[in-house]
Formats: sequence, C-alpha cells, structure tokens
Amino acid sequence: MSLSRALGIADDIINSTDTDYVMRRIRESYLKDSTVTIVLIGKCTWARRYVDWEIQASLRHGETVTPNGLLGIKLPSYNKTSYPDRFNKNLKQNDQQKDCYARVIDYPTRKDTLTNWLEDAFQARTSRSHFIVNPRDRFKYNRTCP
Repeated sequence: MSLSRALGIADDIINSTDTDYVMRRIRESYLKDSTVTIVLIGKCTWARRYVDWEIQASLRHGETVTPNGLLGIKLPSYNKTSYPDRFNKNLKQNDQQKDCYARVIDYPTRKDTLTNWLEDAFQARTSRSHFIVNPRDRFKYNRTCP
C-alpha cells in the first residue's frame, strides 16, 4: 500500500514568511518518510515558490539524510520552457554530460511505465545522488506566469 501527499490543499498552507520554518515544515509534514518526489510539470509549475521549496527539501542529503528520488511528469499544459529551475539543474545540461539525478517523462498512460520510472527514481537516491545540484537560494515569491 502506498501513501501519497501533496502540497497546495488550502488546509495545508503553511502560513509563514520565514522560509527556513516553511522548509522544515515541508520536510516534517510531507517528506519525512517519502522516497520519491513527483513534480507535475504544467504551464506555470516553474513559477511556483512551493514547488521550488519542495524540490529543495527533497534533494537535501548528508550523512544521516537520504535525498528523495526526483521524477518530473509533463502534464498536457506543459510547454518547452516550463521546467522549474531547481528541477532543470538536476537534468542533463548538454550532450557531453553522461548522467544526471532527475528524470522527466511524458504523462504515463500505463501503470507499468510509471512503476518503472518510480523505481528508477528510488534507485537514484543512492546510485546518482552525487549528481544532485541543490543551491541554498530559493524563491521568496511566486513568479508571474503568462
């Protein structure tokens, strides 16, 4: 049995301007026992501060913390410029780069396709964690999306 959680439901909004506090609450309330973060990528996903913060919290790693796997799924509203910046930094940047941490796929139409990509993201937590790019800076406000 799997358990899923998501940010953005009105009752789940963390009412604070202290980004460190919000990041801690995201980790404690939403990511504490998760292993893979799925980023649903639509037209304005790149502009949402909570998406950036959830990705940043998911990629946090160290001696006692294993990062979450990171899988992007393109929604029908996706366009070629709509990856969130922090997510994009964890994708291949050029043809010379051999590998990267995150993966992005088209919206899956089969359960086994999603299952296989989730397993890949789960395995990346240890096999590709050295590719993680997770700068400390983060969005303070949502950006404007046309």
